[in-house]
Amino acid sequence: MKVLIIGYGEMGHAMEHLLRQHHDLVIWNRSPVAGLEPIDLDMAAGVADIVIYCIPVVPLAEVAGRLVAQLRDDSLSLIISKGLDDAGRTAPQALQAVYGEQRAFAALYGPMISEEIRAGRPGFAQVGVSREGHFDGVARLFAGSSLYLEASTDIAGIAWSSVLKNVYAILVGAADALELGVNVRGYLIVTAIAEMRKIISALGGCGPTSLQLAGLGDLVTTATSPDSHHYALGGQLARGETRAPSGEGIHTLEMLGKRGLLEADDFPLYRLVRSIVADPSDMEGKITTVIAHQFGHA
Repeated sequence: MKVLIIGYGEMGHAMEHLLRQHHDLVIWNRSPVAGLEPIDLDMAAGVADIVIYCIPVVPLAEVAGRLVAQLRDDSLSLIISKGLDDAGRTAPQALQAVYGEQRAFAALYGPMISEEIRAGRPGFAQVGVSREGHFDGVARLFAGSSLYLEASTDIAGIAWSSVLKNVYAILVGAADALELGVNVRGYLIVTAIAEMRKIISALGGCGPTSLQLAGLGDLVTTATSPDSHHYALGGQLARGETRAPSGEGIHTLEMLGKRGLLEADDFPLYRLVRSIVADPSDMEGKITTVIAHQFGHA
């Protein structure tokens, strides 16, 4: 297949590693990258069988809007982007707003840490598609690679799972840095999944998706991997190494609050993450207070 990869960050490199042996790849990045040959983006989009968006969700609508008229009618776009844009939309919501019914797209979310994939280790993902039958196209794209796929009919659920797991991974990273122990880690992951299930249902997805690859699978991966930005960020906050945290999870917290998408009082761990990001002082006390309150020890 002729494949256009948009964005040459961590996931752009991972997609290149997975696909370069089997497909004709071209890669576009907004900023020049040493060793990456510049291409005409509009022309590349016009001949691509598959377009893979590996860019942050904030500029996704802008870039997709530039390309939508160039794409072939039979092409398929694949979103790897996670997080929320400045309108509080997930990547599939942002792309749907641009594409409407004109173009088909799929979303790919699950445990697929870039460093693992580029080291030749397996990755796993759920594929949500906007049109029936397009899972087969994505499966052909990755056939023979180390990325293993399963179909999902719940695009909203897998997208919100990918958004929320970054938020909760911050808390697990903080607890590990504070050396609260593996028992606490287990509690945090179980409780985070329970909250994710409720939030996903409230935001238009299917709650049980939280227990699948894009939910529980990716949360465990992100919340225990030394290569995870959000897990590392939690540790930095716990050690007092940063007062200006950044990343998809931080932006998600900002957008959920700004857009009023979530009632924080209904979700104690989510509220706890917001609290420690805003003020990392006495983090251990805040975590133990939430635990004690839940189990009636307060």
